[in-house]
Amino acid sequence: MFEHKTRPDWVAVEEFLTATVVHPDEALQRAVSSAVEAGMPPIEVTPNAGKFLKLLVQISGARRVLEIGTLAAFSSIWMARGLPDGGKLVTCEYLPKHADIARANVAAAGLGHKVEIRVGAALDTLAALHAEGHEPFDFVFIDADKEHNTDYLDWAVRLGRPGTVVVLDNAVWEGAVLEPSIDEANAPGIINALQVMGNHPQLDATVIQTVGSKGWDGFALARVR
Repeated sequence: MFEHKTRPDWVAVEEFLTATVVHPDEALQRAVSSAVEAGMPPIEVTPNAGKFLKLLVQISGARRVLEIGTLAAFSSIWMARGLPDGGKLVTCEYLPKHADIARANVAAAGLGHKVEIRVGAALDTLAALHAEGHEPFDFVFIDADKEHNTDYLDWAVRLGRPGTVVVLDNAVWEGAVLEPSIDEANAPGIINALQVMGNHPQLDATVIQTVGSKGWDGFALARVR
């Protein structure tokens, strides 16, 4: 697994911000601890990033959210909390074991009525949503295998509408966007996705760099035209 590098001061600032501004509660802490207990990789978003997603959902006025990559549902809980009454989040998880843990965490957070976890390869799930004629999603969060980033972006546009907000996580990846040899498995998919976002006629995008406990990284933010 690719190792992200961090610094004590980055982590200290992140912990200060989390305790001072973000205030993750017991349900969110449970999602993180359940992932550790199940042996999942520690790749969920940070608490401040999770709350940022929640605020983006609220600011955009989203009622239907699509998430690609569930893990233990830490980010799912954050975003579902940003939804209004009657809002819905559909999240794609490849592994049944992870989906079971995510469902338990979502239920413990009192959000079972807002979150639908679909199990299987995300590309199959996305195709199924399209075939079902699912209502357009207002907000899409992509945080899964980097190899298929461009495919996920394509589906985000197809399953969205003009005005849909798209967030792509891990857009800097320790600077691998400039030095792909750092991670030859993931860097090409990240670079390709950024090139697509920068040239796609239906996307208006930017990228924000971040540092913290997850190392040097960032996220891409786009709006469907």
